[in-house]
Amino acid sequence: MRGMVAALFLLAAVVPLPGTRPLEMAGDPARLMVNGMEAWLARAAAQAPAKRGGGRARLREIIGAVDERVPFTSPELAATLARPARVGEGPGYTVYAVRWPVLEGVTAEGLLWQPNGKPSARVVVLPVAGTAPEDSPMAARLAAAGCQVLSPVLIDRQSTYAGNPRIGRMTKQPHREFIYRMAFMVGRHILGYEAQKALAAVDWFVEQQPAARVGVWGEGDGGAAALYAAALDDRIHAAGVVGYNGHADLWAQPIDRNVWALQRDFSDADIAALVAPRTLARDEETFFAALGLARGEAGAPRWVGETDREARMKRQLSELIAHVRMLVERSESVREALWKREGAEGVRRRVWEEVIGRLPAGGVPPNPRTRLSYRSAAWDGYETVLDVAPDVFAYGVLLVPKGIRRGERRPVVVVQHGLKGRALDLFGQPETERGPDGRNTSYHYYRNLGSRLAEMGYVVFSAQNPYVSPFRHIQRRANPLGLSLFSFIVAQHGRLLEWLGTLDFVDPARVGFYGLSYGGKTALRAPPLLEGYALSICSGDFNEWVRKVTTTEAPYSYMFTQEWEIPEWNLAHVANHAELALLMAPRPFMVERGHRDGVGVDEWVAYEYAKVRRWYEEAGMGERTRIAWFNGTHRIDAVETLDFLRRFLGPSKP
Repeated sequence: MRGMVAALFLLAAVVPLPGTRPLEMAGDPARLMVNGMEAWLARAAAQAPAKRGGGRARLREIIGAVDERVPFTSPELAATLARPARVGEGPGYTVYAVRWPVLEGVTAEGLLWQPNGKPSARVVVLPVAGTAPEDSPMAARLAAAGCQVLSPVLIDRQSTYAGNPRIGRMTKQPHREFIYRMAFMVGRHILGYEAQKALAAVDWFVEQQPAARVGVWGEGDGGAAALYAAALDDRIHAAGVVGYNGHADLWAQPIDRNVWALQRDFSDADIAALVAPRTLARDEETFFAALGLARGEAGAPRWVGETDREARMKRQLSELIAHVRMLVERSESVREALWKREGAEGVRRRVWEEVIGRLPAGGVPPNPRTRLSYRSAAWDGYETVLDVAPDVFAYGVLLVPKGIRRGERRPVVVVQHGLKGRALDLFGQPETERGPDGRNTSYHYYRNLGSRLAEMGYVVFSAQNPYVSPFRHIQRRANPLGLSLFSFIVAQHGRLLEWLGTLDFVDPARVGFYGLSYGGKTALRAPPLLEGYALSICSGDFNEWVRKVTTTEAPYSYMFTQEWEIPEWNLAHVANHAELALLMAPRPFMVERGHRDGVGVDEWVAYEYAKVRRWYEEAGMGERTRIAWFNGTHRIDAVETLDFLRRFLGPSKP
């Protein structure tokens, strides 16, 4: 059948492409690629300087504590006719159920421990996530020492409300992860929200008595929020932080502690220095002493009422979901303003440096190694490895059409597989819709695109990307360093373009990109940043992306999938898919969309693409963009797209 490949078992010698060294790699290249990236990241984390020098503004930015807080004169009593606000009493104090405003639409809710006399100090107590303020022994001890204490509930790690029962999509995600995922896309963070709740309480403390001694005490995740609050606000005299280990193995801690660029921009000592010379206590005795308090034992208060803890947690979770949804709705105007203010180059810089993360220059030559491993009647296929950085390499298969004349330079199409795919999936596959087990084969998804293009006379590079299992931990290791999985992918494609430009049968001015699914994600992140790509075709991915990643109202949202690595830091305020596509301009850009592709719905795709179409039209180059609709599912169609390639890369043969 057309496109079938006969493997060459070259036992005696490896035949390389002229001008390259023989490739002698053994094992699965994709797994080796992931291993190399992991090694690079481990070394980068270990070699981070002891002092990074990030300041308060930067810390506020990366934990998402950037929204203006709502001023208020006093906490509100959280009471109903059935549940009075007064819930407890102890020696010299009364306990009330209260709430206080924090941000637009966001409140803190918990307990106020009110002394009967003038407070000796004022303290925010942030308990371990999942521990109710009612169960905090520290709050009782501080209240017994004469302190006025506000203790908000923190989002827990249960999964009761992590989903949307109305559309039948519930998950097992901890509530903290559920908020983390959606908030990450809008540049907010669960730890930032909780630091803001503490700082709103500090606002009230200081408003009551500007010279008051103010402290924050936190344990576990509450300790992280207390540390960040104290680092951001000089009005806090002492911070007590226990049960939070800072940067230690950050990538292995619960994902809701994943903070973009934290490890790159701050050491633990840097954050402590933002608190200094104020007290950063690691034990109760030091904390009490810093506030001038006598430390004694205090039993639990006598409870005279009760709070509905479950309803309170649900309200607090719902408020944060609604706040993120509000930011998502407003993000389009933020992106429009950014584009007008900074233009394409400013947005491109932000995408690369602040959202994806630019991999530092590796300082290594490409050192190309190849071997002839596949052959058909129309082309030869060379496995290819290029060094990118220490331990990091690019891999793929170069399909070279036969019959290229001396001095002739052909256009190139780089083709890209999807999630869990291999470079081999795009060429030489049996032309059957399904295999014996009934599952879709590689041919079903990719239609032997690489083979077909090579048979048409194009030079083809079927690139291997690192999204093969297990790869998601790369994102966890990379994010604290201000990097992501696509930091490596973009660097790989940059090196590939450099090398292709050295081949005497390649026209470096005519290199196009065509990717499906995760390859479509690459189509919106590599070519827009790399000038060497002459055009880009995004298949099976283009979408109203910010909405798809964050919404809880659509069953195909990434909020309901296992793919926790998908959110990109603050992308919503920098570039949605339309803006990423516009970074290609004036180069041609195309979308391929199957009506029954489950990654989304036509209406969302059309809405987002309309922005691209309008921009190209208004710029007088409407012919350089197109969307191809076809009656199919999640796959390559390769009908209108082939015409697009011929038109803008030129003929594949003279």
